Amino acid sequence: MMLTASHITLKYGERKAVSDVSFSLQEGQWLMVIGPNGAGKSSLIAALSNTRPFQGKVTVRGQDIRILPPRPRAQAVGVLAQHQALHYAFTVEEVVRLGRYAHRNGWLAAHDPQGEAMVGQALQWTGMAELRERSVLTLSGGERQRVFLAQVLAQDPAILMLDEPAEALDLKYQKTLFELTDVWAAQPGKAVISVVHDLSVARRFGSHALLMRDGKCLAQGTKAEVLQPKHLNKAYGMDVGAWMRTLALPWAGYENGQNGNNQV
Repeated sequence: MMLTASHITLKYGERKAVSDVSFSLQEGQWLMVIGPNGAGKSSLIAALSNTRPFQGKVTVRGQDIRILPPRPRAQAVGVLAQHQALHYAFTVEEVVRLGRYAHRNGWLAAHDPQGEAMVGQALQWTGMAELRERSVLTLSGGERQRVFLAQVLAQDPAILMLDEPAEALDLKYQKTLFELTDVWAAQPGKAVISVVHDLSVARRFGSHALLMRDGKCLAQGTKAEVLQPKHLNKAYGMDVGAWMRTLALPWAGYENGQNGNNQV
């Protein structure tokens, strides 16, 4: 088992952001964590990655994440957070290279050709290679998100945890992100957990889903088991299918060179 979460509860003061959530993640699985605003999705990622105190237990490849030393933990879990602060004028390449810390025996370790190749590949994957010498402080929000995505890819962890990774990305790089993640999850010894708001993405990608509301798990299992009207309508308090069909209508005929039902 890649990851097991047992009775996870996370509080902010007296408020339970996550309440008694349990699930497991196997090799090759891509778990989509979905639910309305305030459901506890990002807080769950914080608990799973041990970045906030929580009750319950998280084991990664059989080891309690609370007692894993920093380097083995970074080899096991890589996190792309929703918001990341930048205070120093590192170049894009320098920030991405920080992801290789988990695989080095100290900062003065010998040159690592494999690591350099991973850094270069991550820059290419995310479209940041041409900006590798730019200061990260001069980048747009979407470009910075791509830098941190490249960093976590260069880190090469066993489990990727992505918290709303497409939030600041334009359509081209949203597509790249989810297609790359799909390939990543299919590699031996890999798995992915991602928080997404877009239910169309959750239907198109991933293998499994965990649906949350008010900090609790309403449904979990394969996408077919979770993305059902009875579960989605309860979580979102509306007819989700009807709304998604309404959104799709203007695109009817678009691939044939037409504007669809609405003129643009």
